[in-house]
Amino acid sequence: MEILHKMLHTYAQAFDWHAWAEVLTDPVSWGLIGTLVILEGLLSADNALVLATMVKPLPAEKQKKALTYGLFGAVFFRFLFIGLGMFLVKFWWIKVLGAAYLAWLVISHFFLNGNDEGGAKKPGFLVRVFGVFWGTVIAVELMDLAFSVDSILAALAISEKVWVLLLGGVLGIIMMRTVAGFFLRLMDRIPELEHTAFILIAIIALKMFASVFHYELPHTAFFIIVILAFVITFIIHKRNQKKHHMEEVAASKEDE
Repeated sequence: MEILHKMLHTYAQAFDWHAWAEVLTDPVSWGLIGTLVILEGLLSADNALVLATMVKPLPAEKQKKALTYGLFGAVFFRFLFIGLGMFLVKFWWIKVLGAAYLAWLVISHFFLNGNDEGGAKKPGFLVRVFGVFWGTVIAVELMDLAFSVDSILAALAISEKVWVLLLGGVLGIIMMRTVAGFFLRLMDRIPELEHTAFILIAIIALKMFASVFHYELPHTAFFIIVILAFVITFIIHKRNQKKHHMEEVAASKEDE
């Protein structure tokens, strides 16, 4: 009952319009808002990368639909965890499960290949039980659960004020959905990015698991890793394109 009472008290503060007026007229608050925008932008990059990779196997018309359903899940979990606030530190097991699931995705992609003897991709447990679309949506929602913990804890690190948690949650959701769509389009144009995505997901899994033991990889360091990974992938993509072009030229000469 104590937890429920504190949650309701937290939600009630969100509707204190006098407090919001003070926030929006305070220069210090705008400094915090700017910090939140940068922080949530960095956090949303890895979150969006994971979600984009998860929905990529779906047909193009269903990818956006799955991400939209994931958006609703993100809203729900962030709203729930805003109410729980400081109790989140007790939910370390959610991060462990999230990290384990990401690690399984990476192992399946690189080592198990996810293929049977005929070369068709083996469906995961959720896909076998709920079908391709809903299995993917449920998997996205499960990751939203772990990412919501990360997002709210990051906002709490800046300030424990309710408005900071609310703005952090909203900004994180908007950015995550937008960036996920960008990653999807990018992976369609540059196929080599799929392998890069899984390498980064492995780093994200380690990052999430390490945070259980209170070690946090600086967001700027992760962002630099992401940029380097993309630059290297673009170089490999250009080399592959050049190689493919040379092979086509050689093949056309043989035909002549």
